[in-house]
Amino acid sequence: MAILFEAGEAEALMKRELAGEFPDARGRFGPYGGRYVPETLVPALDRLAAGVTRWLRDPDFLAELNAQLSQWVGRPTPLSPAPTLSSRWGAQVWFKREDLAHTGAHKINNAIGQALLAKRLGAKRIVAETGAGQHGVATAAACARLGLPCTVYMGAVDCERQAPNVGRMKLLGATVVPVTGGDQTLRAAIDEALRDWVADPNGTYYLIGSAIGPHPYPYMVRELQSVIGREAREQMIRQAGGLPDAVFACVGGGSNSIGMFHPFIADRDVRLIGVEAGGRGPALGDNSATLTLGRPGVLQGCYSMLLQDENGQIQETHSVSAGLDYPGVAPEHAFLMSAGRVQYDSATDDEALESLAECCETEGILAAIESAHAFCGARKWAAKNPGSRILVCLSGRGDKDMPTLQRTLLKGKL
Repeated sequence: MAILFEAGEAEALMKRELAGEFPDARGRFGPYGGRYVPETLVPALDRLAAGVTRWLRDPDFLAELNAQLSQWVGRPTPLSPAPTLSSRWGAQVWFKREDLAHTGAHKINNAIGQALLAKRLGAKRIVAETGAGQHGVATAAACARLGLPCTVYMGAVDCERQAPNVGRMKLLGATVVPVTGGDQTLRAAIDEALRDWVADPNGTYYLIGSAIGPHPYPYMVRELQSVIGREAREQMIRQAGGLPDAVFACVGGGSNSIGMFHPFIADRDVRLIGVEAGGRGPALGDNSATLTLGRPGVLQGCYSMLLQDENGQIQETHSVSAGLDYPGVAPEHAFLMSAGRVQYDSATDDEALESLAECCETEGILAAIESAHAFCGARKWAAKNPGSRILVCLSGRGDKDMPTLQRTLLKGKL
């Protein structure tokens, strides 16, 4: 169970969040977050925190970042109406098209921002982890753009089910290291990237792909990904005539969703709904629904919600989507759930695949399986709220998922 706040306490904490006081000096969002790392990493994290404070407010750095986002990444990404789904669902449906960003997903926003920061901090090489491969591809592309050597750790299971992205990373000049220990998915890849960083915390920069890990990573990733929500909020007002009634995003580690949600947090009439991977069902080990089924604990540098047994042992997870297959979640998501500002639901593997097929056949968009979880949540909400205006973060495109789709949706059709 999440940490529950009394009504008055939750309201007070949300006021601090809206005032920009979270994370606090200890890197905490209320009780969540913090920094739980070996002593050897403390100086590197202190140096990074100082760099984040300096550079993310520096006009020259922001000008360079914005130039890369507009001239190379392709921002702003479009806001697209979904007319056929709108007719089917009885609601006004809009997609924020992160699938149209360079490298095919939202991950590039964070990767280029951190890579620029790493250069200013004097890093000689970059290490990263990846699950679905999109963060690995984005990091490899950003490093190629800026002339930085790059090593990407990827679970062996994910290397197999996301083979197209492995090839893309190699073409972009990255060294891809399959991780054969642990669960051989995202958690194991993060463990190996952390070991690499611990071995050389001064010359190596660890470019984390989601809003997880020790402070200042959750804050930094949220700031870099909030471009999604800032653009979408302005686009909804201009194109749709007003703010959405509800905003949906998939939640694994939580970077696309926190980036989409954060600019809407102060809009209290806008419902914010994150959709996790319900996998095969609610049993431990059958899903990756950390917020809806987990309990608080410490994993890979921060205190957040985790999928763990009664003895506190982190459990293996399951999702048809490699990018959602993680037993933890961004500490800011854990806080927003506990404070009652964001609602978190889940979609099963079958529901997500059905939603992906519906989007393909009606809107001509092959979305990532991760994004399809958000579609499923939006469809369910629309059925209970006819006539509403719905905004969905389409976090990435589905080319990378073709090996999985050939074994599932296309089985027997080829």
